[in-house]
Amino acid sequence: MKGIIGVARYLNDHAEMLANEIVQKISQSPNFEALKEELEQAIIVYTEFIRFLGKSLLSSENNVPEGLVEWSKTNGKRTASQGDRISIIITRYPPTRLVFIDRLTEISIKHGLSSEEVVFINKRFNYLLDISISETVTVFEQVKDEMVKKAQQEVLKLSVPVVPIQDGIAVLPLIGSIDSERAEYILENVILKIIEMKVEYLIVDFSGILNIDAIAERYLFDIYSVLRLQGIEVVMTGIRPKLAQTVVRNGINFTSIKTYATVKQAIETQKS
Repeated sequence: MKGIIGVARYLNDHAEMLANEIVQKISQSPNFEALKEELEQAIIVYTEFIRFLGKSLLSSENNVPEGLVEWSKTNGKRTASQGDRISIIITRYPPTRLVFIDRLTEISIKHGLSSEEVVFINKRFNYLLDISISETVTVFEQVKDEMVKKAQQEVLKLSVPVVPIQDGIAVLPLIGSIDSERAEYILENVILKIIEMKVEYLIVDFSGILNIDAIAERYLFDIYSVLRLQGIEVVMTGIRPKLAQTVVRNGINFTSIKTYATVKQAIETQKS
């Protein structure tokens, strides 16, 4: 145990030097590519990791040093926010693992450790590295999911514009494919915008619709009902025969809704 304590202290005292050596060695690995800024960041990261390893070696159990999990999460968040792919993290771990093990073995031998003690140190290193990888990847995916969700919300906002035509009259043009998520967004967000705009006559235009699923159909007609309850007159335009047949086949009552072939017709009817 005395030898292991010596290695632990050596790792803590020489963490930055060792990190520099290890990063330089890793950067020489075949097919390894990294920018200068990335290598500088790697030195900072590995310096901290080496210190975590030194603390862990002072414990007889596989305890994760305080701060390692948060440190790993921070790495994951930083990598995701920089726009990097998860593969960049994963592909760099194999050469990193090999270089670390070689260097740790050299240090252990110089400190006179037995074969069992060398194995103990390498096992502890692998355990901490795997914990770190797991936490880093998990947080990376969480941050990426949040970024994707935010981007999807922005796309939804742009894909469902309410276009004012004149006082009290607006058009809600539906374009592309309408699925349940997009229809639900309209129900939960666009309706409020329509009410805030003091729209009295809304034209929902279907002429740009490529396809629509059954659940989305019901959402859209729920939207019609909600707006009617708010005193807003709702008409629909551009409903192609195929879409109309699908709506009727799915049991939705179309008879109470005013429909027109084009937006122009709907506007002219309102003026008259």
